[in-house]
Amino acid sequence: MRLIWTIEAPADHDDIIGYIADRNLDATDRLKNLFDRCAKQLLEFPQMHRPGRVAGTREAIVHPNYLLIYSIEQDAIVITAVLHARQQYP
Repeated sequence: MRLIWTIEAPADHDDIIGYIADRNLDATDRLKNLFDRCAKQLLEFPQMHRPGRVAGTREAIVHPNYLLIYSIEQDAIVITAVLHARQQYP
């Protein structure tokens, strides 16, 4: 199984990391590690997280404030978005 990030997902990730970096560099490193660990964990346990609000997706709670939105394909996990938990979605 492969891990694929859509074009939008890394941009979402970078926006969040940039916002946090402006306020707390230590928190930035911790959050990056949480995102990375969660994404890699999806390869082993893709069904682990709750069903998403959009049909065919799942939502991983990376941190109480941040979600990783993904779908499970035949041979890949596709990360479609990285969101703040209070962000209006979909």
